[in-house]
Parts: sequence; structure tokens; C-alpha cells
Amino acid sequence: MPIVLLLAALFLASLNMRPVITSVAPLLSNIQGDLGMSGLSASLLTTLPVLCMGVFAPLAVKISRKIGMERAILYSMVLIGAATAARVVTNSSGILILTAFLSGIGIGIAGPLLSGFIKAHFPSGSALVSVYSASLVFGASLAAGLSVPLYTLLGNSWQKSLAIWAILAIAAILVWWKVASKPVPVNNSADFTLPLTNKRAWLLTVFFGMMASIFYSLTAWLAPIVSSMGYTRHEAGNLLTLFTLIQIPVSIIIPILVAKYKRRTFWLVLCSLFELVGIITLISAVSPFLSAILLGIGAGGLFPLALMLPIIEAKRAEEVSSWSAMNQGGGYILGAAGPLLIGRIYDWTGEFRLALIGLMIVIVLMIGVQLWIGRGSKSPVAAVTGNPEPTRP
Repeated sequence: MPIVLLLAALFLASLNMRPVITSVAPLLSNIQGDLGMSGLSASLLTTLPVLCMGVFAPLAVKISRKIGMERAILYSMVLIGAATAARVVTNSSGILILTAFLSGIGIGIAGPLLSGFIKAHFPSGSALVSVYSASLVFGASLAAGLSVPLYTLLGNSWQKSLAIWAILAIAAILVWWKVASKPVPVNNSADFTLPLTNKRAWLLTVFFGMMASIFYSLTAWLAPIVSSMGYTRHEAGNLLTLFTLIQIPVSIIIPILVAKYKRRTFWLVLCSLFELVGIITLISAVSPFLSAILLGIGAGGLFPLALMLPIIEAKRAEEVSSWSAMNQGGGYILGAAGPLLIGRIYDWTGEFRLALIGLMIVIVLMIGVQLWIGRGSKSPVAAVTGNPEPTRP
């Protein structure tokens, strides 16, 4: 199969993994006003897809074994596209939440399988994780940055602004239809079970959950937090766009630096420190612009590292899918709690300060988990290429 087609498939699938979530945040005040949603119910628009991504990720392994990896990803794109397009006729909070649920199922199934897809088609190409993560972040950035302009362009309709992202799914479906016609044979003798007895797999899952909790909390609430500081909705949307855009180059550079210089733990902790300082500046109201940059650097580095870890730890594509399914399954379930808790705290207190302090505590705990991961970790080069390298955290 042509490598250009495989890269296009990876790019387009990744592009569809976040717009259904990030397109909501800049328009959240409009949606709440029209549908009468509380902070808690509004947070479900982010929390529910993330929760579904966790609950349904383990099913990805079984579905892949039954119908094939490529076909499972194709059907996931169809589900994401249909749920996104349905938002054009949304006239109640229940229907809007339902679209978030359905899209979350599609994302939950596709997520771990894309890691397996990289391992299957690019066995020595862990650097392809940068394509996956950068494309994912690019899709998130597009949706966050264009939601408000599209809202104005489409007659002040948040329904149309949210639904238009189904166009990305249509493009992905056309390419994946071709890829699924020539799938990689399923290895029925391979072990498709989740690595539930592996301590390192659980450690990676906890890290993924903390990382996801922080990321989706910021994705859902950064714009409202900035708005509460006296900035306009447009300015808050721009800062959310900056937060997501800066992740694109970072998500490309970090995997390259890890492959070249090793010391994975160093990069994990460094990215976490960027997030910690970003939260501190946000609480101190030093500059939301500076906060968005620091938070974007941290989040942009942590996500590709989280995706890379199962590829480094596992040997076969099926095994990578199993590790990724467990990491993303348990991790996204933990991550879903973040936006929900922030919404609840805001409803209780009427401000975001206490919620931001909570995020700081999570980041500090995450650094502790990262240091634990670094103990006895594999060298990225050795894990990917099979060439022995001295172990260096």
C-alpha cells in the first residue's frame, strides 16, 4: 500500500479526534444561554466524550480482532462524522449531550487502534507518533480557533458552527475506505488481552489519566476562566487557540528530542513543570497570554510522550493496541473527572481559583508518577529498533 496513502489516513483520522470537543468551549456561553445548561451539565460536553474514550477503548481490541483494525477505524470515523453532523439540528441539551456520547464512542475505538496502525505499518517509526499527535492537535486548534468566526459567518448559529466539522470526517472516510480494502491480516494467535497484571501498564495508565485530566480541564474551561478575568469572548477564544496551536510544533519536536537524546523522564518532568508554572501564572493573573503559552508547551509535549510509551514498551502491533487500549481506557476515565469537577467547583464557589489549585496538586502528583516510570525504563531506540542501548531514565 502506498506510504502516502497510509500517512494521509493517519493524518485525517487524527484530525477528527478532537474538533467535536474543542469546538464547544469558545461557544459555551452561547450554548448555555440558549439551552439553559448549568456549569455541571455544560461540562458534560467535554467530560462525556472523554469518559466514552475511556470506557470504549478496551472494546477496540475485540472489535479490531473481529473485523480488522482498518475497518474498525473506518467505522469509527463514520460514527464521529454522523454525531458531529447531527448537531446542526440540536435544539435541546439532551440531544447535544447525546452527540457528545456517540462521538466519544468513535474516538474511544479509533484512539488505541491508531497506535497499533503505526506499529503495523511503520514498525520502526515511533517518530510517526509526532504525525499522530500533531495532526490531532491541529484538528483541535482549527476547531477552537474557527468556532467563533464560523458562528458569526453562519448567522450566529452555534449549531451550524459545531456541525460543520463533519466535513473532516467525510474526508477521512473516503481515504479509510481505500485503506480498509487492503487491511493488514489479523493475527488470531496474538494475545489481545489487556495487560492487567503488568505493573508498568498500570503506571502508564495512571500517568495518562492525570495528563488527560489536566488537558481536558484546560480545553473545556480555559476560555471561560479567561473570560472571568474580564476579557471578551473573542479574546478568550484567541487564547484557547494559542493554547492549542502552540502544541503543534511542540508535539513534533518532543518525540524527536526523546529519540535523539533519550532521558524520557527528563522531558516528561520538564513538560509538567511548564504546566505547573502556567497554572501559577493563571492564578496570579500575571498574563493569560503567557499562561496559554506555558500550558500549551506542557500539554503539547506530554500527549505525544503518553502515546509513545506503549509503542516503546510493546513489541507487536496487537500488543501495542492492547497497551494503548488499557492506557487510554483507564486514563480517559480518570481524565473525564477533570472538567466535571471544575464545573462542579465553579457552581459551588462562583470562581475558578480553587479549581486551579486542584490542577496544581494533580500536576505535582503526576511528576511523582513520571519519576516512578523512569525507574528501569527502556531506551526508546532499543525498544523500537531492537538495538541494545544503555538504560537511562
